[in-house]
Amino acid sequence: MRHIPNLLCLLRIALAPVCASMVAGRDFRQGLLWFLAAGFTDFLDGFLARRMSWHSRAGAYLDPLADKVLMSAGYIALGLAEVVPWWLVALIFGRDVVILAGAAIVYARVGRTEFPPSMAGKISTTIQILAGGVILSAAAGIFPKPVVPVAIAAAAAGTLFSGLDYARRGYSMITAGDS
Repeated sequence: MRHIPNLLCLLRIALAPVCASMVAGRDFRQGLLWFLAAGFTDFLDGFLARRMSWHSRAGAYLDPLADKVLMSAGYIALGLAEVVPWWLVALIFGRDVVILAGAAIVYARVGRTEFPPSMAGKISTTIQILAGGVILSAAAGIFPKPVVPVAIAAAAAGTLFSGLDYARRGYSMITAGDS
């Protein structure tokens, strides 16, 4: 029973390409349904992990990985469907590449291997998920189209803010380690 959150993470990873193929094929209503199903697995795995104390080391890696797979697939699909600009897709991926490169630099310089997510990173992920849902809902005809630029701006701002926060944290780790 205590592995149910991990199984839900794996289910979210499996649902990501299904959602993305629907969106890329411009079947936005089906894509939205699959996105909501995947989002529900995220809610449920977190709820069970906290409520039932079903935490695991694997879950600590699987949950953010599943989120990243879903968001990456979703934003690439939205780009392919020409619903979001490619610069937003590049910004979201670019931030992650910079974070990974920064983690490698911190590891090389000071040997630190633990990089817990920051509050800014969690907020950014939440904004990206909400923005993706709003954008997909607008593409499906559920929300009015004028919300799309607002959602794009929010996703971009949250991504930039968290990227800068991670850069600041990495710099602090390096300078503290060099002392």
